[in-house]
Order: sequence, then structure tokens, then C-alpha cells
Amino acid sequence: MKKNIGLPDRLVRFVLACLVLVYAWWQSSWIAFAVSIFVFYEALAGWCALYHLIGRNTCPIDPHKKK
Repeated sequence: MKKNIGLPDRLVRFVLACLVLVYAWWQSSWIAFAVSIFVFYEALAGWCALYHLIGRNTCPIDPHKKK
């Protein structure tokens, strides 16, 4: 999987995952817990399934640039 999420998007997702995790704990919701784990994965991996499907890329790394 190639990264398709830039740093600002990753930070927003990380904060969102933290908020959803607190909500899941407060409400004892397994669904909210699963959503927060998935959003944590997206933030840490730098890859979003939806962005992949629609062809969006906010990552500043140019995949065509060779070293």
C-alpha cells in the first residue's frame, strides 16, 4: 500500500480516533471502538481506503520520483 494521506490529514485522523475512543469507552460501544481502531490504523499507516478508491492523494511524496 502506498501512502495517500499527508501529515495534516493524519493528525486530524489521530485526534478524531482519540475522541471516538473516549466516546466508545464512555458509552461502552464496541462499534465506536472498532471505528476508532480503524481510524488509528489509517493515521499510523498513512493510507485511507476511501482515498484509494476515489484516487485522491494528499501525501506530498511523489511516487514517480526516483532517487
